[in-house]
Amino acid sequence: MTGPLLAVEGLCAGYGKGDIIKDVTFELSAGSITTIIGPNGAGKSTLIKTLAGVVRPRIGSVRVDGDDLTGMVANRMAAHGVAYVPQEANVFRTLTVQENLEMGAWTATDTRHERMEHVFELFPVLQERSAVRAGNLSGGQRQMAAFGMAMMVAPRLLLLDEPSAGLSPKMVGQMFETVRRVNETGVGVLMVEQNAIQGLGIADRGIVMAAGEIKLNLPASELLDNAEVGELYLGTRQ
Repeated sequence: MTGPLLAVEGLCAGYGKGDIIKDVTFELSAGSITTIIGPNGAGKSTLIKTLAGVVRPRIGSVRVDGDDLTGMVANRMAAHGVAYVPQEANVFRTLTVQENLEMGAWTATDTRHERMEHVFELFPVLQERSAVRAGNLSGGQRQMAAFGMAMMVAPRLLLLDEPSAGLSPKMVGQMFETVRRVNETGVGVLMVEQNAIQGLGIADRGIVMAAGEIKLNLPASELLDNAEVGELYLGTRQ
């Protein structure tokens, strides 16, 4: 494919009768990272859930590698190489790390072993703790396990909703390094992140959302250097 990995056009979605996201249009290039920032209630998580097939769009289109996946439910999205890591409830806490990874490989059980070896290469700590129940892992290790489950899908596109939420400052740094390592394997990443400076720091592009709409879509470095964005969303003044 010479076009974008992800192409979203005119997307509107929400809950009940109202739209939370309105006329959202953007693209994400293959092998790149885009970070979405904005205030609480901006529609960021609703956008990610819509792209993941958790929320059904009312209007608009979603294409991955040119394939029209608009309105496809979450399990079929995963079968098309779109992996979603929600902010909460992203592992089976009573299952071991290995069992969680095996659950993640439901789309292709015949390559499960090879995929698990790949995950262990990315995250050696998961191999060390493969027999440990996910509920007994540290917050950072649980997030790695959630990433590992997503990687078992062999995704083309990884959707992350607030991956640093609830982590200690040390673990936040490790989490962003995890995102970078996953991206270096060729996986495109779309990430919603409240930790805007670090989230934009590893991104190629940044999107600012407010009131359900995209207000800015620029190279991440330009958003980091933008005085108004810095004051409103990054906690900086210039």
